[in-house]
Amino acid sequence: MSIGLVATLVAAVLIGLSLGALGGGGSILTVPVLVYLAGVAPTAAIAASLVVVGLTAGIAVIAHGRAGRVAWRTGALFALVGVVGAFAGARLGAHLPPALLLGAFAVLMIAVAALMLGPRRQPTEVKVGPANDWPPLLRVALIGTAVGLTTGLLGAGGGFIIVPALLLVGLDMSTAVGTSLLVIAANCAAGLAGHLGHTDIDWPLTLGVTALAVVGSLAGSRLVRHLDPDLLRRAFGALVALIGTAVLTAQFLH
Repeated sequence: MSIGLVATLVAAVLIGLSLGALGGGGSILTVPVLVYLAGVAPTAAIAASLVVVGLTAGIAVIAHGRAGRVAWRTGALFALVGVVGAFAGARLGAHLPPALLLGAFAVLMIAVAALMLGPRRQPTEVKVGPANDWPPLLRVALIGTAVGLTTGLLGAGGGFIIVPALLLVGLDMSTAVGTSLLVIAANCAAGLAGHLGHTDIDWPLTLGVTALAVVGSLAGSRLVRHLDPDLLRRAFGALVALIGTAVLTAQFLH
């Protein structure tokens, strides 16, 4: 077994651990892991990441649901609008250069890392005024579509956007984490549908990575009750920043 494959499988557990404990973040690692450790082409890695992240999130949401940490109706609403954007993003990504996709992914990683490393803001009550906030349904539709588009285009689940959005609609942190997994699973399924037919997926590798990510996610769903979420979030944010910077540098030097 090669060093690259071993590193890929170890990283798969970390991806699942983050998804289970934080409701997002781990998916942002899947594409770089597949490209730089497993040697998968960028477009195929994006499609494969949708399988890994979608199945992992789908199984993890069951554990959160049994513990009462999933707001099913709210999650279904986010997912309903997200799948449209995810399918559209997947179709668009098929026509873009791989270097552009990796560069955009690296920028996204650095932006996500900045959010994870920064201070966590407590959600404030939404005040509705004549020139103030949009109606909640419109806000959900816009955020859900944008997250879905990102998922389909770049293979990132979008939990780093979904969790804060769910906090703003009134969910507590643990319920937002569990509910975000439902949205991620639905978006990934729609994005994968958009990639099938024009992208070859290495199924043995993809399913192997998925199996280990699932193990990590189940462990993460248990650890979330015992770990300091801020410490975990910042540690993972530092890792994402490091990898995102390396990917962006590689694209400039290529």
